[in-house]
Amino acid sequence: MDIALTTPASQPPAQEAGRAALDDPDEWQGFSRALPGQDGQWESYIAVGGMHCAACTLSVERALAGVVGVHQVQVNGPSATARLVWSPAQGGPSRWLAALDKAGYQGVPAGDMLAAGERRREQRLMLWRWLVAGFCMMQVMMYAVPAYTAEPGEITPDIESLLRWASWVLTLPVLLFSCRPFFASALRDVRNGRVGMDVPVTLGILIAFAASTAATFDPQGPLAGQVAFDSVTMFVFFLLSGRLLELRLRGRTAGSLEALTRRLPQTVLRCDADGNFIRVAVRKLRAGDQVRILPGEVFPADGRVLAGQGSVDEALLTGESRPLARGPGDAVIAGSHNLAGVLLVEVERTAELTRYAQIVALMERAAMDKPRLAQLADRIASPFLLVVLAASAASAAWWWPQGAAQAIAVAVSVLIVTCPCALSLATPAATLAAAGALARRGILVRRMQALESAAQVDTVVFDKTGTLTMDRMAVNSIRTRSGLDAKVALRMAASLAQGSLHPVSRAIVAAAAAAPGQGVAAATGLREVAGKGVEGQWPPQDGAAARNMKLGSAAFCDVAPGDGGTPAVHLADEDGWLASFELGETPRTDAVAACEGLLQMGLQLQVLSGDRGEAVRRLGARLGLSACAGDRTPEDKLAHVRALQSQGRHVAMIGDGMNDGPVLAAADISVAIGDSVPLAQARSDFIVPGGQLAAVPHILSLARRTRSVVRQNLAWAAGYNAVCVPLAVMGMMPTWLAGLGMAASSLLVVMNSARLARADKEH
Repeated sequence: MDIALTTPASQPPAQEAGRAALDDPDEWQGFSRALPGQDGQWESYIAVGGMHCAACTLSVERALAGVVGVHQVQVNGPSATARLVWSPAQGGPSRWLAALDKAGYQGVPAGDMLAAGERRREQRLMLWRWLVAGFCMMQVMMYAVPAYTAEPGEITPDIESLLRWASWVLTLPVLLFSCRPFFASALRDVRNGRVGMDVPVTLGILIAFAASTAATFDPQGPLAGQVAFDSVTMFVFFLLSGRLLELRLRGRTAGSLEALTRRLPQTVLRCDADGNFIRVAVRKLRAGDQVRILPGEVFPADGRVLAGQGSVDEALLTGESRPLARGPGDAVIAGSHNLAGVLLVEVERTAELTRYAQIVALMERAAMDKPRLAQLADRIASPFLLVVLAASAASAAWWWPQGAAQAIAVAVSVLIVTCPCALSLATPAATLAAAGALARRGILVRRMQALESAAQVDTVVFDKTGTLTMDRMAVNSIRTRSGLDAKVALRMAASLAQGSLHPVSRAIVAAAAAAPGQGVAAATGLREVAGKGVEGQWPPQDGAAARNMKLGSAAFCDVAPGDGGTPAVHLADEDGWLASFELGETPRTDAVAACEGLLQMGLQLQVLSGDRGEAVRRLGARLGLSACAGDRTPEDKLAHVRALQSQGRHVAMIGDGMNDGPVLAAADISVAIGDSVPLAQARSDFIVPGGQLAAVPHILSLARRTRSVVRQNLAWAAGYNAVCVPLAVMGMMPTWLAGLGMAASSLLVVMNSARLARADKEH
């Protein structure tokens, strides 16, 4: 990307006008959201152009933090995005963009189509720079081969001079076009009084080119023989190869978020007062509007289907991979695809109130989070680069008595070989790739640091209800008074239960609806007694007279309680006990497979629940788990997790996100499972909206792979510097080899991290 190194005052009027337009609330609210309970503060995300290293991250943070009205800034280098917390009353987005421009960077609203277009333009331009460098490198290398292979005196001076001049001419396009990102970044750093990673790179390229040019113009001068055009072009080519691959990885991982943030359509067909459907901007939708969604379109808001039959894909938002049928009365969520059928939908929630907006907010905040190692790299980047410059100067001074050509060659090699590009990319490239892989599976990462913690987990603690089990109960068996048919008893119970929202009542109604036979008659005079049951009058049916009936606990129905081993609800009339319905929780369909996968990873599994101990142990037996404890209060669960941690264990807590907040917060990592997770208030490290338990072993497995990749990256970067730096200082590493090694190290780190981005396809 070309960097405009100009002050805001010198910007074209059209650009200034475009920035000023962003101060209109209708504009900035499109890429911002209000922070609840923050006294009028908003958060916004912007895409930053021109960032290449850890030093750039700190520079952007300082530039934005100095703007009036900005209270907090977080910048993520690999994703090239910034999060700002600010007050609209004190300033607007135009000031941020002006501050970025003054610092030598460019900014556009993140998620805006302008950001996508700018990223595509940057990739195309980088590709052209790479192609030019590659073409010129091959030609220059061809001209340099005779100098390496010919015997002394085999090449005449005029031919040797011709080859040098041809190499010089072919190096100019590389220097003037392909190297521009490095030069612009280095110039920006110097103007702002800082040292970025492009400073030693630029110095190395310019010094090598200047020395080679001097040797070409003056073959008999002090730098005679110091011709390194082949080294310069090869170094630039391989360095651009790493940058290009880094851009592609950034686009792939950040693309998971961008695909989500740009998933909503720009316009939608809305029904006007005359009953006509007019296409309007999505931001104009309000609750109560009726919209028509055609096949292939994306739902712009949360709502409910009024008419039509369709098939909906909610995979990216809920993790549900199968198309779901939707008809009148069914809920639909913003961001999901209508695969078939024309649907008339009544809008219920728009903008930041939608489930979609909550997911986007979580992902955007996670993208701003930095792992501890990445934070360390940011802090030491500038001091380390100063050491690099000092080492290069010291090496040149040491070798100067041996000749200027040798001293310059050593200084250039030290500058190039010690550039810590690979070290700065080692952690963020891997964690971003892993987060992108999780996002494509519908798993939301709230904290990047959680990936580091998840790799150390050795104990997994499950909540039971709503986590290992579905959030509904089921009727397992029915016992009846002699002479009473079980189906009739079920319909009697359902006639009372349909007036209650209690989970037990819902289970009985669902069982009656699924049973064959005639429908359920409506009981009259229904009255629900909290914590006990419901009573009412059963109308004459099935040859039986009308009767007063009760459905509930044994005490409420005046019947003898069971053995207490199995939860049950009882039905009784004036004459006493009629039937008992034994209930049980339904394990999630993938609970067994998830537990088996975790056990195969060598993890210890436990279940803690506030439910009765017998019910917890019975579920544990079905899942193959032995460490199961019931009758645990939230305080008991918290004490249990802390006791495990005091023993040196690293604990992952898996819950439904609805309660047990203290224990979720105390665990080393926490995963919220289930559709009922309130995303806006969630405090878990990972959120699985679709409720698939299989996501838990996938998260922990990917975290271990990420840790392994980070260690590989760091080991390679550290080993490379430990071996190559002494060789460069001793003059045993030529410039071309230093450039190749430095570029190859960054390339290897990026390619190694890119393997994590494919993790969602491998599982």
